[in-house]
Amino acid sequence: MATDGGIHHYARGEWYAPSLSHRRIRFQKGLYAHFHHFLLLGEGRGELHFDNGEDRPLHAPLIAFLPPQARCDLSIAAGTAAHLVGVSAQIMVDAIGDKVESYSLRIFTEQRKLVEAADPLLVAEVAPLVTGFVRELGDPARSSWMVAAAYIRLVLMALWRGRGGERGEERGQGETGSILQRYRQLVEAGFRNHRPISDYAAELGVTTDRLHSICQRALGRSPIQLLHERVVQEAKLRLERSARNIQEISDSLGFRDPTYFSHFFKRKTGLSPAGYREIARASAGSENSMLSSGYADWP
Repeated sequence: MATDGGIHHYARGEWYAPSLSHRRIRFQKGLYAHFHHFLLLGEGRGELHFDNGEDRPLHAPLIAFLPPQARCDLSIAAGTAAHLVGVSAQIMVDAIGDKVESYSLRIFTEQRKLVEAADPLLVAEVAPLVTGFVRELGDPARSSWMVAAAYIRLVLMALWRGRGGERGEERGQGETGSILQRYRQLVEAGFRNHRPISDYAAELGVTTDRLHSICQRALGRSPIQLLHERVVQEAKLRLERSARNIQEISDSLGFRDPTYFSHFFKRKTGLSPAGYREIARASAGSENSMLSSGYADWP
């Protein structure tokens, strides 16, 4: 992981006070080319100009999330107050974490287009988090990677909940869908512990055969395949998006030693962890099908 001293290569936090003139800001440029961005419009209005020619007017109060794929410029009208926050994939990985909600947050951050919310109560909830993030980065004596990631986690949770994420996942699930969803959540919370499938089945209140049948029928994979895919997906993300060495990644994924982790990863992907990381770095910014395609790949 990068040190806190280099955090400004991985995060940005900017405050635009009301001005007498119009301003235009490019989100994805230079260091920020692949950043996730959050825009807080406190007062006034603006407009997003997407590379595909689409224009989107914005009116305060508003909080917007723009993934790296939503490439655009921002125009801010005179008299408008705004905060702009951006983070790299590395900070986003730490912000999402490895809790039950992490799977849903991963899917949320894989949105390929603008996500905006104009609910005044949601904006009021998020505003102090965004301004706190900007203050954190503005003080060189205390700029902390951990604090920055914590702020982003809270902003993501507020946006996800504000967009009905929890309710949306609960709708339309019969018994089979509910068991599969709960298995997914249990795996998300505990895949680093390498528990046997029988433990998951017992916690779900079903037999191992029943869980196997549900997973095979719904997804065409067994519970152990899904569990291993989740471990591999996390390993890929960390090899691609973090600066941790192989042993640190192995430890963080609950393997008893890095050699066992390397054998497991190569058996599942055909590449050693070091070989995969080398390809990932050489392919940065390109569409390489060998690489992880995003957080939403499992399952």
